[in-house]
Amino acid sequence: MRTVVVKRNGGPEVLEVAERETPRPGPGELLVDVAAAGVNFMDIYQREGRPPYAVPPPFVPGAEGAGTVAALGDGAAGFAVGDRVAWAGLSQGYAEQVVVPADRVVPVPAGVDPTIAAAVMLQGLTAHYLASSTYPVAVSDVVVVHAAAGGVGLLLTQIVKMRGGVVVGTTSTAEKADLARRAGADHVAAYDTFAEVAREVSGGAGAAVVYDGVGRTTFDAGLTALRPRGHLVLYGAASGPVPPFELQRLAASGSLYVTRPVLGHHIATRDELRWRAGDLFDWIRDGKLTVRIGATYPLDEAGRAHDDLGARRTTGKLLLLPR
Repeated sequence: MRTVVVKRNGGPEVLEVAERETPRPGPGELLVDVAAAGVNFMDIYQREGRPPYAVPPPFVPGAEGAGTVAALGDGAAGFAVGDRVAWAGLSQGYAEQVVVPADRVVPVPAGVDPTIAAAVMLQGLTAHYLASSTYPVAVSDVVVVHAAAGGVGLLLTQIVKMRGGVVVGTTSTAEKADLARRAGADHVAAYDTFAEVAREVSGGAGAAVVYDGVGRTTFDAGLTALRPRGHLVLYGAASGPVPPFELQRLAASGSLYVTRPVLGHHIATRDELRWRAGDLFDWIRDGKLTVRIGATYPLDEAGRAHDDLGARRTTGKLLLLPR
């Protein structure tokens, strides 16, 4: 089978396609023919060797995907050859076939295309826990969604609207602003004006929550955008890590909350994984959640996919299609 291998840390050029033997599923595992593998910033950070994401080379990147079960290991109960499954938070997804633990995948129901399932897993599960668990959005809450035309941003905007929130989405271009509005954003702002817009929209009170996957360049302004006892939820660092800051600032600004959640802690049990994925698949099937696939690439062009994502030339989800 063909797979993408990182033999040394570096730029997109270090992503090489190699031939490997088809893996065999062990006890409790499934061999899956990969229909689509998601491309994420985490993959870029691993390729670069950036802590805390660094993985010693050589390794096969790819934390999410979907496909069809090709073989079962002993004790892989609940699945059969031909079942469609999806996963997030695993590894080695940039390949034609992958072995995954049976208890860490979810079935893809009829009415949901496996490509769409692959596109929604990591970013959709992230959007789900952000809006329903980290800060459960309530009706009329003013919510800032950074990078609202990105993969998480488009999904998070739609979920916040389902919960009755008022979305202030940040974007960098007119095209992305249009995408954010079509996803349901009530207001679209530039990265240097979103705090003022959030205060204006909230009648001067400030936003209930800022969902920030950008990091260094938006963090300070995010704190100023919040209402007293508001939440800044830092879930990514696309512009770089946030430098240390004085915690007393949170008290002086209104008893603010800052948290840094990660997906793994929100799908740690099978029940929680299936709950979140089940909600996403139900919303997709019912037409309540639209998943935008920004671009697809063959395995041979994994480097181009990383380059496009890293340069923020894309909107929505990027996928590798191994077959």
